[in-house]
Amino acid sequence: MLYWLTALSDGGDVWNLFRYITFRAGGAFMTALIFGFLFGRPLINVLRRKQGKGQPIRDDGPAGHFSKAGTPTMGGLLIVGALMTSTLLWARWDNPFVWMVLFVTMAYALIGFADDYAKVSKQNTKGVSGRMRLALGIIIAVIAALWASYNHPEALQNQLALPVFKNTLINLGYFYVPFSICVIVGAANAVNLTDGLDGLAIMPAMIAASTLGVIAYAVGRVDFTEYLDVHYVPGTGEILIFTAALFGAGLGFLWYNAPPAAVFMGDTGSLALGGALGAIAVATKHELVLAIVGGLFVVEALSVIIQVLYFKRTGKRVFLMAPIHHHYEKKGWAEPTIVIRFWIISLILAMIGLATLKVR
Repeated sequence: MLYWLTALSDGGDVWNLFRYITFRAGGAFMTALIFGFLFGRPLINVLRRKQGKGQPIRDDGPAGHFSKAGTPTMGGLLIVGALMTSTLLWARWDNPFVWMVLFVTMAYALIGFADDYAKVSKQNTKGVSGRMRLALGIIIAVIAALWASYNHPEALQNQLALPVFKNTLINLGYFYVPFSICVIVGAANAVNLTDGLDGLAIMPAMIAASTLGVIAYAVGRVDFTEYLDVHYVPGTGEILIFTAALFGAGLGFLWYNAPPAAVFMGDTGSLALGGALGAIAVATKHELVLAIVGGLFVVEALSVIIQVLYFKRTGKRVFLMAPIHHHYEKKGWAEPTIVIRFWIISLILAMIGLATLKVR
């Protein structure tokens, strides 16, 4: 919205700064961060009063989790509120990719909110049925995939770009929408599965979003795409403002979510963040790079899939408990150790993902 202030500029004054994506990204970061600091504690107090017993704790979970009973959930409202406010304030409203990513984020946040509300109100861990969540998630992803495809350059529509073989495009044709659905729905659920320890999901999500934001900025500039030898997708540069806001919102939330957490993000936050990552990857034509920079989420999801399939086949377990962060809890690792080591892994994967921009 503040981009409109450029109308007051004669080309050489302070209003001209609002033309620059990098300046507005900085503003979006600070706005989201301040939002988190201002409204974090009041929101936690409201959630604590409304929820009473807080988020239900699984009976079969690690023993250390029972001490977290009574901690309020739905802290994702703080992330989504800061993210939406900041993005709408600093991003251009005529950019279709910004609206597409915002749509996915808000829609998945609503699914997560319904699930969190059901869990808290009924005081059980079931919430909304898995089939209902999946069906709604697919519908949202279909809309987003068609939205992105319509706004991609004609030469890139329904095409899968490869991160290393940069002159190679794979025409998915009618399979592009199903593929994009898998990316968005898969990312949303993978982040959701990762959100099992204090601070575990938020930092990797911030790291992945920041990496994708840099990629979005590069892909949206024709001079950068020529230098980096990547495909040019006009308009994606504005996504950097969204990811900067997400990083600021994430830091504001982490202030209260750091161990021991005063609030959990719940499905409201984890589904929204995961959906946002998937939507950005689809918008920028970097779906496969998401699997690298979000590799931690991929491993978490695969650990659950492997555990379930192997148990159904043999009656035995591969991991002591899935997702894999619970496996390390069962092995005796301290929660902060698991969280920080997983953060380090996320940073390494982000660097690998960025390196794909210059691989020739």
